Amino acid sequence: MEWVTTSSILQDLRDLANQTAWHGFVERFERPLTNFVSRLGFGSDDARDVVQDSLVAFAESLRDGRYDRERGRLHAWLFGIAYKQALRHRQRAGRRERLIDDGAAAAAIESLPDEKSAGDLWNTVWERFLVQECFRQVRREFQPTSVRAFELVVRDGYDAAEAAAAVGVTTRAVYNAKHRILTRMRELRRQLEETS
Repeated sequence: MEWVTTSSILQDLRDLANQTAWHGFVERFERPLTNFVSRLGFGSDDARDVVQDSLVAFAESLRDGRYDRERGRLHAWLFGIAYKQALRHRQRAGRRERLIDDGAAAAAIESLPDEKSAGDLWNTVWERFLVQECFRQVRREFQPTSVRAFELVVRDGYDAAEAAAAVGVTTRAVYNAKHRILTRMRELRRQLEETS
């Protein structure tokens, strides 16, 4: 994944016919948006609809010049769009349900968290996305043995000697791998945050 600045992303996306830019944008943001909407309680088909509606609303907002970088980061703006689309989707579902059962309609609308709680959820989803993207890049850049040693120590709770024995390297190599990978993940995270 090429990590370019938000300004570059937005400049390229202003050309709605730029399929490469739009593909890259969707590739970057579709997964966290889907995870967020799913965690709001939408099933997979409905989540897909909400995400697609969110991406369309984003394109319209961008075309109309409504995004102001001074007011916040791109990923925060996308959260707001996705949350509003989720509310609209639930309200439409509620209107349909009202024809059948008023109690079910009210429950459908009320099941979404308030905007602050949804924002906290988005932050959790976004944080996880950042870590996953950074680790995906680390896997491309480091030897598999180093990555595996890092996983054993950081994720699985092995001590350095156990990890060294498991992957067939020295304890020093495990410490070096952990240090180098953590340093690189911090760099990647900073870069990714600056571009989103």
